[in-house]
Amino acid sequence: MRAVVTGGAGFLGSHLSQTLVERGDEVVAVDNFCTGSPANVGHLHDSGRFTLLEQDLTAGLDVDGPVDLVLHFASPASPVDYLRMPIETLRVGSVGTGHALDLARDKGARFVLASTSEVYGDPQVHPQREDYWGHVNPVGPRGVYDEAKRYAEALTLAYRGSHGVDTGIVRIFNTFGPRMRPNDGRAIPNFVRQALAGEPVTVAGDGLQTRSICYVDDLVAGILAMASTGHPGPVNIGNPHEISMVDLAGWIVKLANSGSAVTHIERPVDDPTVRRPDTTLARELLGWEPKIQIEDGLRRTIGWFRDHAAAEPVLSPEATTEILTGHER
Repeated sequence: MRAVVTGGAGFLGSHLSQTLVERGDEVVAVDNFCTGSPANVGHLHDSGRFTLLEQDLTAGLDVDGPVDLVLHFASPASPVDYLRMPIETLRVGSVGTGHALDLARDKGARFVLASTSEVYGDPQVHPQREDYWGHVNPVGPRGVYDEAKRYAEALTLAYRGSHGVDTGIVRIFNTFGPRMRPNDGRAIPNFVRQALAGEPVTVAGDGLQTRSICYVDDLVAGILAMASTGHPGPVNIGNPHEISMVDLAGWIVKLANSGSAVTHIERPVDDPTVRRPDTTLARELLGWEPKIQIEDGLRRTIGWFRDHAAAEPVLSPEATTEILTGHER
């Protein structure tokens, strides 16, 4: 199979590209490197089945030759990134999604959209099922990401209905693992980096808000299971293991053998109170469920950060807080 992965040099895109190459497929990764890095996929070039194209998806998507699968993962995905690049985030979710869908239509390829649990907003239904419409603030600071993904879902289904494109939508819940950027503002990179440096581990608010975290290898398996079907989705892909942020911070401090204290900072605007996927559909439709224990995934992630990311420049907790709480806006 020949697959195109937009955002292919990012955290999730690089893991998808690696798995596809390892199973014998040919991969064309497309990225403008606004949040991704060529270093994430540098080890794939020697395979002879991997090509990396530097392209801005909002300007168009040009890939020569046949394409069997388009995996659309191009977008800033962390609050720090999409709050600094709000227009770019909206454009890649709208114009960029249209270009990726055009490629799938023109090549007769299966198309899978990487949507997000953020389409559920601050949910009033728990756990979140795919038939829940969400509780999103379109004019809040997170709206640039939430609404970009909601629009992308609508556009994907419009191409399926109007152009007969074989489309699928996966709603991705919080994912972690190697190659996360230490300064991307998300909880796990922040906690891991701070714990390894012996700095205070900064938890937003009282820390009782919950997330459900999934190790990246499990997520990739779920996405590729969805890609192999003709189902339109949406399908939740995530680990239903729910944990509070303050408990997660303490767990990471322990696993990192750190002496860091847990401290509290201002909670971001519209930060969801709870998050947990109902994965019944993924289990019944795809035969998929997470296999990697959270603690094993955290140990692997901490080990990767210790070996690869210790020297990377990072935002200070104060700068991260300023961005996440919207003061910079």
